[in-house]
Amino acid sequence: MTVHIDGKTRLAGVIGWPLEHTLSPAMHNAAYDAMGLNWVYIPLPLSEGPELLRLSSIVRSLPVVGFNVTMPYKRVMLNMCDEVAAMAQLAGAVNTVHIVDGRLIGYNTDGRGLVESLEAEAGFRPAGLSAVILGSGGAAGAAVVGLILGKAARVTVASRREDVAEALVDRMHGRTRDTLLDTCDLGDGLRAAVESADLVVNATPVGMDENDVSLVPASWLHCGQVVADMIYRPTDTVLLREARSAGALAFGGLGMLVAQGAIAIEIWNDSATMSAPRDVMRAAAEAELLRAARPGGGG
Repeated sequence: MTVHIDGKTRLAGVIGWPLEHTLSPAMHNAAYDAMGLNWVYIPLPLSEGPELLRLSSIVRSLPVVGFNVTMPYKRVMLNMCDEVAAMAQLAGAVNTVHIVDGRLIGYNTDGRGLVESLEAEAGFRPAGLSAVILGSGGAAGAAVVGLILGKAARVTVASRREDVAEALVDRMHGRTRDTLLDTCDLGDGLRAAVESADLVVNATPVGMDENDVSLVPASWLHCGQVVADMIYRPTDTVLLREARSAGALAFGGLGMLVAQGAIAIEIWNDSATMSAPRDVMRAAAEAELLRAARPGGGG
């Protein structure tokens, strides 16, 4: 990959904290090179909320095409944008910002990225099928929106905080089309929902630590199900291991990461004819994971 910076170079990046292990710069810069875009993508680690407010003001007057937003700022970014797309409003989180004439336009590409990756990796289309979403935060909201757009028949949101899950479902009122939404706790209600589901999606941080206990044991899962974990680091989580042991199809979050990033590039590029190269982006992300795994690689 060749990075050439000159007076016409435009910037993009990712805002969050921490960002030491982000794969986004590797996959985005590889995509820009393949697409012939004179853009450069950099990490923008912000440890405190006031820094986000200052940066959101500064980027309006700089040659910044847009930026991604990750933890812990996806929700707060909703209130910093001049305009927010309907999908992001429903999800309750912004993960992609497009800067247009000094205005911040907020989007959420996670839901579309999830659905795209499920079809690409598992041949799974949600239309007419049932799903369980573990979690009730911004990632879970995006997953629910994506599955509604994918015409899922039923989506159950499972959370330790049922009040938050219910608020998420209430936010979708009038926008669910033909999808039935409900909530459940993480006990017997979750077991019943998982056992009857076609798709189970983890939208919580559970699994990032190798000592985590899966929210869904193998005994609740079975052949014919698809289990997706939004976590991409580590690449093999406790939920994925449980799913494979039960005979279910199991997929980590790397495919979703690539898809949501590619959709962000397409929004920033404002072109209906130039698709971001998913294969190039995935190869770059996988290479970065391998580099970081080597002794002294930083990951």
